[in-house]
Amino acid sequence: MDPAVTTVVLVPLIAVAAALLTTAIGRWVKIPLVVFEIVLGLIIGPSVLGWVHETDELNALANFGLAFLFFMAGNEIDFASIGAPRLRKASLLWVVSLAAGILFAALIAGDAIRGVYLGIALTSTALGTLMPVLRDAGELRTPFGRAVTAVGAIGEFGPLLAISLFLSGRRPLAAALVLIGFAIIAGGAISFASRGGHRRFHALVRATLHTSGQFAVRFVVLIIAALVGLSIALGLDMLLGAFAAGVLSRILLAGAEPADAHQIESKLEAVAFGVVVPIFFINTGIGFDLKALLGYPRALLLLPVFLVLLIVVRGIPASFSAPPGSSPRDRASLTLFAATGLPIIVAVTQIGVRDHELPVGTATALVGAGMLSVLVFPLVALTLRRRSLDGGIRPADPDAIPIEG
Repeated sequence: MDPAVTTVVLVPLIAVAAALLTTAIGRWVKIPLVVFEIVLGLIIGPSVLGWVHETDELNALANFGLAFLFFMAGNEIDFASIGAPRLRKASLLWVVSLAAGILFAALIAGDAIRGVYLGIALTSTALGTLMPVLRDAGELRTPFGRAVTAVGAIGEFGPLLAISLFLSGRRPLAAALVLIGFAIIAGGAISFASRGGHRRFHALVRATLHTSGQFAVRFVVLIIAALVGLSIALGLDMLLGAFAAGVLSRILLAGAEPADAHQIESKLEAVAFGVVVPIFFINTGIGFDLKALLGYPRALLLLPVFLVLLIVVRGIPASFSAPPGSSPRDRASLTLFAATGLPIIVAVTQIGVRDHELPVGTATALVGAGMLSVLVFPLVALTLRRRSLDGGIRPADPDAIPIEG
Protein backbone atom coordinates (compact mmCIF):
# COMPACT_ATOMS: atom_id res chain seq x y z
CA MET A 1 0.00 0.00 0.00
CA ASP A 2 1.11 3.55 -0.69
CA PRO A 3 2.85 4.92 2.46
CA ALA A 4 0.85 8.16 2.17
CA VAL A 5 -2.41 6.20 2.18
CA THR A 6 -1.22 4.15 5.15
CA THR A 7 -0.44 7.31 7.09
CA VAL A 8 -3.76 8.96 6.19
CA VAL A 9 -5.66 5.90 7.45
CA LEU A 10 -3.59 4.81 10.45
CA VAL A 11 -3.12 8.16 12.20
CA PRO A 12 -6.89 8.82 12.54
CA LEU A 13 -7.35 5.15 13.43
CA ILE A 14 -4.82 5.51 16.26
CA ALA A 15 -6.58 8.67 17.46
CA VAL A 16 -9.89 6.80 17.65
CA ALA A 17 -8.30 3.73 19.27
CA ALA A 18 -6.62 5.91 21.91
CA ALA A 19 -9.95 7.51 22.82
CA LEU A 20 -11.65 4.10 23.04
CA LEU A 21 -8.87 2.68 25.22
CA THR A 22 -9.02 5.68 27.54
CA THR A 23 -12.77 5.24 27.97
CA ALA A 24 -12.58 1.48 28.45
CA ILE A 25 -9.69 1.46 30.90
CA GLY A 26 -11.02 4.58 32.61
CA ARG A 27 -13.57 2.40 34.39
CA TRP A 28 -10.74 1.09 36.53
CA VAL A 29 -7.94 3.66 36.29
CA LYS A 30 -7.83 7.17 34.82
CA ILE A 31 -4.97 7.27 32.31
CA PRO A 32 -4.41 10.50 30.33
CA LEU A 33 -5.40 10.19 26.69
CA VAL A 34 -1.99 11.34 25.44
CA VAL A 35 -0.45 8.22 26.98
CA PHE A 36 -2.24 5.99 24.47
CA GLU A 37 -1.62 8.40 21.60
CA ILE A 38 2.14 8.39 22.20
CA VAL A 39 2.43 4.65 22.87
CA LEU A 40 0.31 3.65 19.88
CA GLY A 41 2.27 6.08 17.70
CA LEU A 42 5.47 4.44 18.88
CA ILE A 43 4.09 0.99 18.02
CA ILE A 44 3.12 1.87 14.44
CA GLY A 45 6.30 3.91 13.91
CA PRO A 46 9.73 2.84 12.63
CA SER A 47 10.93 1.75 16.07
CA VAL A 48 8.46 -1.16 16.27
CA LEU A 49 6.16 -2.14 13.38
CA GLY A 50 7.37 0.40 10.82
CA TRP A 51 3.94 0.96 9.30
CA VAL A 52 4.16 4.77 9.42
CA HIS A 53 7.23 6.95 8.99
CA GLU A 54 7.82 10.65 9.59
CA THR A 55 7.18 12.77 6.51
CA ASP A 56 7.30 16.50 5.86
CA GLU A 57 3.53 16.56 5.50
CA LEU A 58 2.94 14.70 8.78
CA ASN A 59 5.47 16.90 10.59
CA ALA A 60 3.73 20.02 9.27
CA LEU A 61 0.38 18.80 10.62
CA ALA A 62 2.02 17.83 13.91
CA ASN A 63 3.57 21.30 14.24
CA PHE A 64 0.16 22.84 13.67
CA GLY A 65 -1.23 20.54 16.35
CA LEU A 66 1.56 21.63 18.71
CA ALA A 67 0.78 25.29 17.98
CA PHE A 68 -2.91 24.65 18.66
CA LEU A 69 -2.00 22.92 21.93
CA PHE A 70 -0.16 26.04 23.11
CA PHE A 71 -2.98 28.21 21.80
CA MET A 72 -5.49 26.29 23.92
CA ALA A 73 -3.23 26.65 26.95
CA GLY A 74 -3.10 30.42 26.50
CA ASN A 75 -6.83 30.53 25.73
CA GLU A 76 -7.88 28.58 28.83
CA ILE A 77 -5.79 30.47 31.38
CA ASP A 78 -7.92 32.83 33.45
CA PHE A 79 -5.24 35.22 34.68
CA ALA A 80 -7.72 37.23 36.75
CA SER A 81 -8.82 34.09 38.60
CA ILE A 82 -5.25 32.91 39.18
CA GLY A 83 -4.22 36.28 40.58
CA ALA A 84 -1.01 38.29 40.35
CA PRO A 85 0.47 36.95 43.64
CA ARG A 86 0.32 33.35 42.39
CA LEU A 87 1.90 34.31 39.07
CA ARG A 88 4.69 36.29 40.75
CA LYS A 89 5.47 33.41 43.07
CA ALA A 90 5.39 30.90 40.21
CA SER A 91 7.73 33.15 38.18
CA LEU A 92 10.25 33.41 41.01
CA LEU A 93 10.19 29.64 41.52
CA TRP A 94 10.68 29.12 37.78
CA VAL A 95 13.85 31.27 37.88
CA VAL A 96 15.08 29.00 40.68
CA SER A 97 14.31 26.00 38.47
CA LEU A 98 16.18 27.54 35.54
CA ALA A 99 19.32 28.17 37.61
CA ALA A 100 19.19 24.66 39.09
CA GLY A 101 18.46 23.07 35.71
CA ILE A 102 21.40 24.72 33.95
CA LEU A 103 23.73 23.87 36.85
CA PHE A 104 22.74 20.19 37.05
CA ALA A 105 22.64 19.78 33.26
CA ALA A 106 26.08 21.40 32.81
CA LEU A 107 27.56 19.06 35.42
CA ILE A 108 26.05 16.00 33.71
CA ALA A 109 26.84 17.07 30.15
CA GLY A 110 30.28 18.45 31.03
CA ASP A 111 29.64 21.48 28.83
CA ALA A 112 28.07 24.86 29.64
CA ILE A 113 26.37 25.26 26.24
CA ARG A 114 24.73 21.86 26.44
CA GLY A 115 23.78 22.73 29.99
CA VAL A 116 21.78 25.72 28.75
CA TYR A 117 19.85 23.61 26.23
CA LEU A 118 19.14 20.83 28.68
CA GLY A 119 18.47 23.20 31.57
CA ILE A 120 15.83 25.16 29.68
CA ALA A 121 14.10 21.93 28.65
CA LEU A 122 14.08 20.67 32.24
CA THR A 123 12.20 23.78 33.46
CA SER A 124 9.16 23.25 31.24
CA THR A 125 5.68 22.20 32.32
CA ALA A 126 3.26 20.79 29.74
CA LEU A 127 0.27 22.95 30.68
CA GLY A 128 -1.44 22.27 27.36
CA THR A 129 -1.29 18.58 28.20
CA LEU A 130 -2.40 19.06 31.80
CA MET A 131 -5.38 21.35 31.16
CA PRO A 132 -7.63 18.58 29.77
CA VAL A 133 -6.56 16.35 32.67
CA LEU A 134 -7.41 19.03 35.23
CA ARG A 135 -10.69 19.83 33.47
CA ASP A 136 -11.78 16.19 33.33
CA ALA A 137 -10.93 15.83 37.04
CA GLY A 138 -12.97 18.93 37.95
CA GLU A 139 -9.90 20.72 39.29
CA LEU A 140 -9.70 23.85 37.14
CA ARG A 141 -11.72 26.03 39.56
CA THR A 142 -10.24 24.73 42.81
CA PRO A 143 -7.35 26.48 44.59
CA PHE A 144 -5.20 23.45 43.80
CA GLY A 145 -6.10 23.67 40.11
CA ARG A 146 -5.31 27.38 40.06
CA ALA A 147 -1.91 26.69 41.60
CA VAL A 148 -1.17 24.07 38.94
CA THR A 149 -2.36 26.45 36.23
CA ALA A 150 -0.12 29.26 37.51
CA VAL A 151 2.89 26.97 37.67
CA GLY A 152 2.08 25.55 34.24
CA ALA A 153 1.56 28.95 32.62
CA ILE A 154 4.98 30.14 33.78
CA GLY A 155 6.42 26.70 32.97
CA GLU A 156 5.41 27.21 29.34
CA PHE A 157 5.95 30.94 28.92
CA GLY A 158 9.29 31.05 30.78
CA PRO A 159 11.06 28.43 28.63
CA LEU A 160 9.67 30.08 25.48
CA LEU A 161 11.26 33.37 26.54
CA ALA A 162 14.52 31.56 27.35
CA ILE A 163 14.52 29.84 23.95
CA SER A 164 13.99 33.19 22.23
CA LEU A 165 16.75 34.88 24.24
CA PHE A 166 19.43 32.20 24.35
CA LEU A 167 18.74 29.66 21.58
CA SER A 168 17.77 31.92 18.70
CA GLY A 169 21.31 32.27 17.37
CA ARG A 170 21.35 36.01 18.13
CA ARG A 171 23.31 37.87 20.75
CA PRO A 172 21.24 38.20 23.95
CA LEU A 173 20.83 41.98 23.50
CA ALA A 174 19.66 41.63 19.90
CA ALA A 175 17.36 38.76 20.88
CA ALA A 176 15.92 40.87 23.71
CA LEU A 177 15.19 43.74 21.32
CA VAL A 178 13.43 41.40 18.89
CA LEU A 179 11.47 39.90 21.78
CA ILE A 180 10.47 43.38 22.94
CA GLY A 181 9.30 44.16 19.40
CA PHE A 182 7.12 41.05 19.39
CA ALA A 183 5.78 41.93 22.84
CA ILE A 184 4.85 45.44 21.67
CA ILE A 185 2.93 44.10 18.66
CA ALA A 186 1.19 41.29 20.56
CA GLY A 187 0.59 43.52 23.58
CA GLY A 188 -0.92 46.21 21.36
CA ALA A 189 -3.34 43.68 19.88
CA ILE A 190 -4.26 42.38 23.35
CA SER A 191 -4.75 45.95 24.61
CA PHE A 192 -7.05 46.73 21.67
CA ALA A 193 -9.06 43.56 22.29
CA SER A 194 -9.41 44.29 26.02
CA ARG A 195 -11.09 47.67 25.43
CA GLY A 196 -14.39 45.88 24.99
CA GLY A 197 -17.18 46.68 22.61
CA HIS A 198 -16.50 45.18 19.17
CA ARG A 199 -20.26 44.86 18.64
CA ARG A 200 -20.04 44.30 14.89
CA PHE A 201 -17.43 41.58 15.43
CA HIS A 202 -19.60 39.74 17.96
CA ALA A 203 -22.68 40.20 15.79
CA LEU A 204 -20.86 38.50 12.91
CA VAL A 205 -19.73 35.73 15.24
CA ARG A 206 -23.30 35.10 16.36
CA ALA A 207 -24.71 35.28 12.81
CA THR A 208 -22.33 32.58 11.55
CA LEU A 209 -22.23 30.40 14.66
CA HIS A 210 -24.49 27.76 13.11
CA THR A 211 -23.66 28.26 9.44
CA SER A 212 -20.91 27.06 7.15
CA GLY A 213 -19.24 30.46 7.63
CA GLN A 214 -18.03 29.67 11.20
CA PHE A 215 -16.42 33.10 11.39
CA ALA A 216 -15.24 32.69 14.99
CA VAL A 217 -13.28 29.51 14.28
CA ARG A 218 -11.83 30.91 11.07
CA PHE A 219 -10.81 34.13 12.81
CA VAL A 220 -9.11 32.21 15.61
CA VAL A 221 -7.12 30.17 13.09
CA LEU A 222 -6.13 33.47 11.44
CA ILE A 223 -4.93 34.84 14.80
CA ILE A 224 -2.83 31.72 15.37
CA ALA A 225 -1.38 31.89 11.87
CA ALA A 226 -0.63 35.62 12.16
CA LEU A 227 1.18 35.48 15.50
CA VAL A 228 2.95 32.20 14.72
CA GLY A 229 4.03 33.69 11.40
CA LEU A 230 5.23 36.84 13.17
CA SER A 231 7.24 34.72 15.61
CA ILE A 232 8.88 32.79 12.80
CA ALA A 233 9.59 35.98 10.81
CA LEU A 234 11.31 37.49 13.85
CA GLY A 235 13.33 34.33 14.45
CA LEU A 236 11.45 33.49 17.65
CA ASP A 237 9.98 30.13 18.59
CA MET A 238 6.59 29.67 16.95
CA LEU A 239 5.08 28.46 20.23
CA LEU A 240 5.49 31.94 21.70
CA GLY A 241 3.15 33.26 19.02
CA ALA A 242 0.69 30.42 19.55
CA PHE A 243 0.55 31.06 23.30
CA ALA A 244 0.04 34.80 22.77
CA ALA A 245 -2.69 34.02 20.23
CA GLY A 246 -4.54 32.06 22.91
CA VAL A 247 -4.42 34.97 25.35
CA LEU A 248 -5.56 37.40 22.63
CA SER A 249 -8.40 35.14 21.53
CA ARG A 250 -9.70 34.68 25.08
CA ILE A 251 -9.82 38.44 25.66
CA LEU A 252 -11.37 39.21 22.28
CA LEU A 253 -14.11 36.60 22.60
CA ALA A 254 -14.83 37.45 26.23
CA GLY A 255 -17.34 40.07 25.04
CA ALA A 256 -19.56 37.48 23.37
CA GLU A 257 -22.82 36.36 24.91
CA PRO A 258 -22.22 33.57 27.48
CA ALA A 259 -24.08 31.00 25.38
CA ASP A 260 -22.14 32.01 22.27
CA ALA A 261 -18.82 31.96 24.14
CA HIS A 262 -19.57 28.44 25.41
CA GLN A 263 -20.31 27.19 21.90
CA ILE A 264 -17.18 28.83 20.49
CA GLU A 265 -15.10 27.19 23.21
CA SER A 266 -16.66 23.82 22.39
CA LYS A 267 -15.87 24.25 18.71
CA LEU A 268 -12.23 25.19 19.43
CA GLU A 269 -11.86 22.20 21.74
CA ALA A 270 -13.29 19.97 19.02
CA VAL A 271 -10.79 21.26 16.45
CA ALA A 272 -7.87 21.10 18.89
CA PHE A 273 -8.35 17.90 20.87
CA GLY A 274 -10.50 16.13 18.30
CA VAL A 275 -8.35 16.76 15.22
CA VAL A 276 -4.95 18.45 15.28
CA VAL A 277 -3.48 17.98 18.79
CA PRO A 278 -3.68 14.15 18.64
CA ILE A 279 -1.57 14.28 15.47
CA PHE A 280 1.26 15.94 17.43
CA PHE A 281 1.29 13.29 20.17
CA ILE A 282 0.93 10.40 17.74
CA ASN A 283 3.74 11.84 15.62
CA THR A 284 5.88 12.19 18.77
CA GLY A 285 5.56 8.45 19.27
CA ILE A 286 6.19 7.76 15.57
CA GLY A 287 9.32 9.90 15.54
CA PHE A 288 10.79 8.59 18.77
CA ASP A 289 14.12 6.92 17.97
CA LEU A 290 13.97 3.89 20.23
CA LYS A 291 17.01 2.35 18.51
CA ALA A 292 19.12 5.43 19.29
CA LEU A 293 18.12 5.09 22.93
CA LEU A 294 18.70 1.36 23.23
CA GLY A 295 21.84 1.42 21.09
CA TYR A 296 23.76 3.82 23.32
CA PRO A 297 24.28 2.72 26.95
CA ARG A 298 24.97 6.33 28.04
CA ALA A 299 21.67 7.51 26.55
CA LEU A 300 19.81 4.67 28.24
CA LEU A 301 21.44 5.62 31.54
CA LEU A 302 20.58 9.29 31.08
CA LEU A 303 16.85 8.63 30.65
CA PRO A 304 16.10 7.87 34.35
CA VAL A 305 18.54 10.62 35.35
CA PHE A 306 16.58 13.17 33.31
CA LEU A 307 13.30 11.83 34.68
CA VAL A 308 14.53 12.40 38.24
CA LEU A 309 15.87 15.83 37.29
CA LEU A 310 12.44 16.87 36.03
CA ILE A 311 11.18 16.29 39.56
CA VAL A 312 14.18 17.85 41.30
CA VAL A 313 14.61 20.84 38.99
CA ARG A 314 11.02 21.65 38.10
CA GLY A 315 8.74 19.77 40.45
CA ILE A 316 10.20 20.45 43.88
CA PRO A 317 10.58 24.24 43.50
CA ALA A 318 7.06 24.43 42.04
CA SER A 319 5.62 22.56 45.04
CA PHE A 320 6.12 25.72 47.11
CA SER A 321 3.25 27.23 45.10
CA ALA A 322 0.77 24.90 46.78
CA PRO A 323 -2.24 26.68 48.36
CA PRO A 324 -2.17 27.34 52.13
CA GLY A 325 -3.28 24.31 54.11
CA SER A 326 -2.29 21.82 51.42
CA SER A 327 -1.57 18.29 52.59
CA PRO A 328 1.68 16.47 51.82
CA ARG A 329 -0.20 14.49 49.18
CA ASP A 330 -1.37 17.70 47.53
CA ARG A 331 2.19 19.05 47.46
CA ALA A 332 3.47 15.78 46.02
CA SER A 333 0.69 15.90 43.41
CA LEU A 334 1.63 19.47 42.47
CA THR A 335 5.28 18.40 42.24
CA LEU A 336 4.44 15.69 39.70
CA PHE A 337 2.07 17.89 37.69
CA ALA A 338 4.76 20.60 37.45
CA ALA A 339 7.39 18.05 36.42
CA THR A 340 5.27 16.83 33.49
CA GLY A 341 6.90 18.11 30.33
CA LEU A 342 7.09 17.09 26.70
CA PRO A 343 6.20 19.67 23.99
CA ILE A 344 8.92 22.19 24.91
CA ILE A 345 11.37 19.36 25.52
CA VAL A 346 10.76 18.20 21.95
CA ALA A 347 11.21 21.77 20.65
CA VAL A 348 14.45 22.42 22.59
CA THR A 349 16.05 19.09 21.67
CA GLN A 350 15.22 19.63 18.01
CA ILE A 351 16.97 23.01 18.15
CA GLY A 352 19.95 21.48 19.96
CA VAL A 353 20.38 18.66 17.45
CA ARG A 354 19.94 21.06 14.53
CA ASP A 355 22.60 23.39 15.95
CA HIS A 356 24.92 20.40 16.62
CA GLU A 357 25.00 21.24 20.32
CA LEU A 358 23.19 18.13 21.55
CA PRO A 359 24.11 14.54 20.61
CA VAL A 360 21.22 12.57 19.18
CA GLY A 361 21.44 10.02 22.00
CA THR A 362 21.22 12.70 24.70
CA ALA A 363 18.32 14.40 22.94
CA THR A 364 16.50 11.08 22.59
CA ALA A 365 17.03 10.31 26.29
CA LEU A 366 15.58 13.68 27.28
CA VAL A 367 12.57 13.27 24.99
CA GLY A 368 12.13 9.76 26.40
CA ALA A 369 12.12 11.20 29.92
CA GLY A 370 9.52 13.74 28.80
CA MET A 371 7.38 10.98 27.34
CA LEU A 372 7.62 8.97 30.56
CA SER A 373 6.70 12.07 32.57
CA VAL A 374 3.51 12.42 30.50
CA LEU A 375 2.84 8.70 30.81
CA VAL A 376 3.37 8.41 34.57
CA PHE A 377 3.35 11.72 36.46
CA PRO A 378 -0.25 12.91 35.82
CA LEU A 379 -1.62 9.46 36.66
CA VAL A 380 0.23 9.31 39.98
CA ALA A 381 -0.56 12.97 40.68
CA LEU A 382 -4.29 12.41 40.17
CA THR A 383 -4.19 9.35 42.43
CA LEU A 384 -2.50 11.34 45.19
CA ARG A 385 -4.95 14.17 44.73
CA ARG A 386 -8.00 11.89 45.01
CA ARG A 387 -6.62 10.35 48.20
CA SER A 388 -6.37 13.77 49.79
CA LEU A 389 -8.54 13.76 52.90
CA ASP A 390 -11.14 16.27 51.71
CA GLY A 391 -10.37 16.70 48.02
CA GLY A 392 -7.61 19.19 48.70
CA ILE A 393 -9.87 22.09 49.71
CA ARG A 394 -8.95 23.12 53.27
CA PRO A 395 -10.72 25.64 55.50
CA ALA A 396 -7.42 27.55 55.52
CA ASP A 397 -7.73 28.20 51.79
CA PRO A 398 -8.84 31.85 51.57
CA ASP A 399 -10.41 31.38 48.14
CA ALA A 400 -11.70 27.85 48.50
CA ILE A 401 -14.50 27.02 46.07
CA PRO A 402 -16.74 24.06 46.83
CA ILE A 403 -16.99 21.53 44.06
CA GLU A 404 -20.54 21.05 42.88
CA GLY A 405 -21.97 17.59 42.74
